[in-house]
Amino acid sequence: MLENDTLTEQVSETIQNDSTITAVTGTIEKLSTTPVSEWLPELVRQYLVPFAIKLVIAIIVLIIGRWLIKLAKKWMANGIMSRRGDPTLHKFLSNLISFVLNFILIIFIISILGVNTSSLVALLASAGLAIGMALSGTLQNFAGGVVIMLFRPFKVGDFISAQGQEGVVKEIQIFNTIVLTMDNKVIHIPNGILSTGVMTVFTKEETRRIDWTVSISYGDDYDKAKATLLKLCNDDARILKTPEPFVEIGQLNNSSVDLKLRVWVKSADYWPVFFKMNEMVYKTLPQEGLHFPFPQVDVHLDQKN
Repeated sequence: MLENDTLTEQVSETIQNDSTITAVTGTIEKLSTTPVSEWLPELVRQYLVPFAIKLVIAIIVLIIGRWLIKLAKKWMANGIMSRRGDPTLHKFLSNLISFVLNFILIIFIISILGVNTSSLVALLASAGLAIGMALSGTLQNFAGGVVIMLFRPFKVGDFISAQGQEGVVKEIQIFNTIVLTMDNKVIHIPNGILSTGVMTVFTKEETRRIDWTVSISYGDDYDKAKATLLKLCNDDARILKTPEPFVEIGQLNNSSVDLKLRVWVKSADYWPVFFKMNEMVYKTLPQEGLHFPFPQVDVHLDQKN
């Protein structure tokens, strides 16, 4: 009984396939024997003209949509800059909103052309899942960008050190943060590792401390060296008076007495003060009779008869 049912199904399927093939073959033969002047106008009327109208409408919607997206980005930029004046948030949100609005516009245009968007969205969701698994690192960078914008560990214009790189934050994008180094190199750091790794922000606070180690020779006048260093600090208006400059003996080294000099300055004055103080110490200490030590070794010879 089962074999008969299976045979019946196979016969029915064969007949159906034969009917489909026969219908397609008949249509092709009919078109080949019918003059073009008879079926071409019908083809144009039923298919080409409606599609041309949809295409024109889609192009008009594309032009208007792009204009509206630019207008929305400009409106958002003016709103953010007028309220908070934050270029970091402005650039990130501008890129994100542009991506979302352009995606919606493309889906809308495809629906105008007659494509079933529900099937397309399901297809895109499946493809997005597969692409997301393949591009897990990229999604991690996107999530890192969102974390950076929410918690604001740094902003555009800050000087940071992260992942072995140092520089000024030029731009925070959706997936990367662009850093401009001191020698004018542009570095792209992924937001994923930037949001989870160790990072130093040098310009987060208004003031910073500068440390120097100034070495003098054994036998030099320590009080005079201390007074000279404090005078150099007082003569520089960029060095803050509170907290007061600090000078003390940090270490008695093998060949030198190492003094620790610490001062506080505004973050923007860090490097100018650092380099200027190095120059002034090098010029002033010898004038005060103080000496910069060199590594030395005492050799004692025992003479035996």
